[in-house]
Amino acid sequence: MKRTFVILMLFCVSVFSVNAQEEQEKKGDVFMVVEEMPEYPGGIEGLKNYIQKNVQYPEQAKKNKVEGKVFVSFVIDNKGNVTDAKVVRAVNPELDKEALRVVKGMKKWTPGKQKGKTVKVQYTIPIQFALS
Repeated sequence: MKRTFVILMLFCVSVFSVNAQEEQEKKGDVFMVVEEMPEYPGGIEGLKNYIQKNVQYPEQAKKNKVEGKVFVSFVIDNKGNVTDAKVVRAVNPELDKEALRVVKGMKKWTPGKQKGKTVKVQYTIPIQFALS
């Protein structure tokens, strides 16, 4: 009896999970995890290189010796565009503004896919500001 109940519960949970995911796809909602995650041109190394080449340490932050890691969240839409960028963990207004500028300037990504269809996927990256 217990075993039957456990199997029945697992079946119900999996059916609910599939239905919830299908509903999410119908609404065009943003996914957190998909079968094929979005990818920046050149992969992780390409993304690191882009950030290193494009981040300009704000002068006032340099003078005040402000350092830290800014976390920026954004959505890669179904066409690969970066949208809805926002700072989710701030350090300093100048560093936060620079991190947002860099993220908003990224070129198109390869969009994420779920069940063979391109979908919107939320992504979060850290941008480290450190003085040598």
